[in-house]
Amino acid sequence: MKKTLGLFLMMLIACGASAAADDSAVLQEQDQLRQRVAVLEQKQAVADSMEAGGLGRISDAITVGGIIAGAYQYESPSGPPGVDDIDRGAVPIRVELSVKPAEADEIFFQVGFAGGNGLNTEGHVFALTPWAAGLEDDMKNINGRDRDYLLTAWYAHTFAFGEGHSLGFTGGIIDATEYLDDNAYANCEYTQFMNEALVNGPNAFLPSYDIGGAVVWERGNLAIKGVVMGVGENDEGKAYTFYGGQMGCTLDTSLGEGTYRVVVDTTSDDFSGPGTTGKEALKSLIFSFDQGVGEILGVWVRLGWSDDSAIIDFTDLYSGGINISGNLWGRQDDNIGLGYAHLSGGNQEIDRSQVVEGYVRFAVNDIFAVTLDAQYLDDRYKTGAGDDVDGFITGIRLTAQF
Repeated sequence: MKKTLGLFLMMLIACGASAAADDSAVLQEQDQLRQRVAVLEQKQAVADSMEAGGLGRISDAITVGGIIAGAYQYESPSGPPGVDDIDRGAVPIRVELSVKPAEADEIFFQVGFAGGNGLNTEGHVFALTPWAAGLEDDMKNINGRDRDYLLTAWYAHTFAFGEGHSLGFTGGIIDATEYLDDNAYANCEYTQFMNEALVNGPNAFLPSYDIGGAVVWERGNLAIKGVVMGVGENDEGKAYTFYGGQMGCTLDTSLGEGTYRVVVDTTSDDFSGPGTTGKEALKSLIFSFDQGVGEILGVWVRLGWSDDSAIIDFTDLYSGGINISGNLWGRQDDNIGLGYAHLSGGNQEIDRSQVVEGYVRFAVNDIFAVTLDAQYLDDRYKTGAGDDVDGFITGIRLTAQF
């Protein structure tokens, strides 16, 4: 009996020791697991921060961002006698500050600086701007307001009514192109096409960097936007009011995601008419479509028509192109863009203009990218109004986004 009891006690002690050892091992494994989870959470937090606010994210409420771009372009025209090849560069800089004191509120500032005007100055013989970026002269006395460098400064509040249903209001110094005539593949002069005919519709006369307000209503796949702006001066030095609206629908089909938009805009009667002393309003209608096709291809179309009661350079715009994703060669952040635009002349000297542009963009990393760009431009003038001209513009663009 004593031997049996002793053996039983020894077994209990052994089991207790084994359990203690097991508990110690479990605790050690749990501690190691917690350390691994902490490391993964830290990495995910960094990734989430970069995705939400970029490298400039200061806190949950404050984000600093922007872009630095540098481009060199070489213009080689032919046609008119005495025209020369020219080459120039420019470096525009945009710095942005976003403050979100609450989930529904945002205060936003954007300032712009630039060194040089590139080809957008004397010596450029084509009707269309080869780089639609705001350059050195564009950053001074903006819209005749005697304001330099401050591009936008606005406050926005969004009312949320449920999943995918919201109504937002913005007021301050705004940019109409942030709300109207957007396009997934042809809308950014820093990362996509450079020529103004392929960035936005040149006949849409969308103003930037002036006092106004915007309203955005979104429900499901439908979005309606409206913009009103008071612009300091037009090309004639006269102040005017701009009104614009856009309705867009996003569809996710078997082809891929696509967005289809219609844009209507007009102005107050503050523009001169051709050969008259009366004042007229600018008016235009634009369709802007983009459609993804699988993981490789994207197609886009922009069609626009303008009224010619006021003095305008172009009436009709027909443009489109394709985007080829770097997924084709295993680099998803690279892409190739090919675009074409045909613009019918308005009531001035130009009869019509054509632009063909192609670019290849290589993403060095999450911040830096290099773009090789080539444009062919062809301007035809009305009889007796000027010499026809065509030629090539080639260039390289470097960007850093943060």
